[in-house]
Amino acid sequence: MAKNNRSLARQRRHVRVRKQVFGTTERPRLNVFKSLSGIYAQVIDDIDGNTLVSASTIDKDLREKMKGLKKTEQAKAIGQAVAERAKSKGISSVVFDRGGFRYVGRVKALADGAREGGLQF
Repeated sequence: MAKNNRSLARQRRHVRVRKQVFGTTERPRLNVFKSLSGIYAQVIDDIDGNTLVSASTIDKDLREKMKGLKKTEQAKAIGQAVAERAKSKGISSVVFDRGGFRYVGRVKALADGAREGGLQF
């Protein structure tokens, strides 16, 4: 029962934050979602409603790299991968959307990896 309340509280936080955080064509939104097993990142243009680039621990290209890494190391690698893909599409600046999750652990590692990869936020 408590787990449902936790996930519901996270969803409420995300909705509350999304009232403020909005991705434009010039500065799209970097959205983060984490599950128990994986972490997912998308760069989204909210005006058109399109996902421009994405990366996750279950990507076919990245899955082999993830083997043997700790979850925070995986998150950092995903951040670097999404930054690299965004740069190839000409995106250098984003708005960070942590998805209602606290800015610690895997979420922070993904953000740091994206910054190292060259994204500005």
